[in-house]
Amino acid sequence: MNLGHLVVVVAVAFFLVASYAVLLSAFYPLPSIPVLNVLGADTHYKYLVILLIPTVSYFVIANWVGWQYYQNS
Repeated sequence: MNLGHLVVVVAVAFFLVASYAVLLSAFYPLPSIPVLNVLGADTHYKYLVILLIPTVSYFVIANWVGWQYYQNS
């Protein structure tokens, strides 16, 4: 398995866990997996990791663009 396949598998796994934590945990009973139990029972911090991804991505891109402007000026 090459790196591209690994990235896709990790992204799909994260999407499924995040979808369960945010959307589906309110409608389904808690499963027997302890990590999913913690995510399903939490009402505040389960959104933190999901919302950190676009926030960190924005700052990384903004810093990279600023660095490019600085280098090319």
